[in-house]
Amino acid sequence: MSFSISPAATARVAEILAAEPAAQALRVEVLAGGCSGLQYKFDLTQTQNPDDTVLESDGARVLIDPVSLEFLSGAVLDFKDALMGAHFLVSNPNATASCGCGTSFSVD
Repeated sequence: MSFSISPAATARVAEILAAEPAAQALRVEVLAGGCSGLQYKFDLTQTQNPDDTVLESDGARVLIDPVSLEFLSGAVLDFKDALMGAHFLVSNPNATASCGCGTSFSVD
């Protein structure tokens, strides 16, 4: 299975990249930390590493490093714009637990 991007996230990433001429892509990473052990990190970047997985669609460009991709297999990057604020989120079938804020998770 691979990582995918929802239409809402595709539109928002494209919008952000169009407004930030110095940024070439949104980097999605999984790092150690957070209250559940692992956490998602989203950064605008100008740098693509040779081993990055690149997802491109409708003006959106997302980069994922190989280690993060192992944790994101089958996951979907989404974007929600709600009363509590707008944010990216990851629906990850590999997560066995997550914190209330949704940015930290654990796997078995």
